[in-house]
Amino acid sequence: MAKILLAEDDDSMRDFLAKALKRAGHEVLVCSDGEEGLDAIGEQPAQFDLLLTDIVMPGVDGIELARRAAEIDPALKIMFITGFAAVALNPGSGAPTNAKVLSKPFHLRELVDEVARVMAA
Repeated sequence: MAKILLAEDDDSMRDFLAKALKRAGHEVLVCSDGEEGLDAIGEQPAQFDLLLTDIVMPGVDGIELARRAAEIDPALKIMFITGFAAVALNPGSGAPTNAKVLSKPFHLRELVDEVARVMAA
């Protein structure tokens, strides 16, 4: 299973997503914002298989986190979870072009299935 870095600023959503991913067998490290995410990635590059991040967060947002994480670890797979899919899909956003987007609201089964698809690609 995958080692996932989950960056989500909403406490209840972060806990909910982490529990679902752990139940599916993944190892999950949670971060409450992009700054924490960058710190985690910078500590040991290549330790994560997937960055799963919200886009809209205070400080370093998910797009900036993904962009900088991809520079640190080009093999890192990236998936956005957001209620603002058009922002992530905008070519001028700076988001990594190979990133996947899962739009809120979604069912936990969709999340687990999409993570499996991303990891199999």
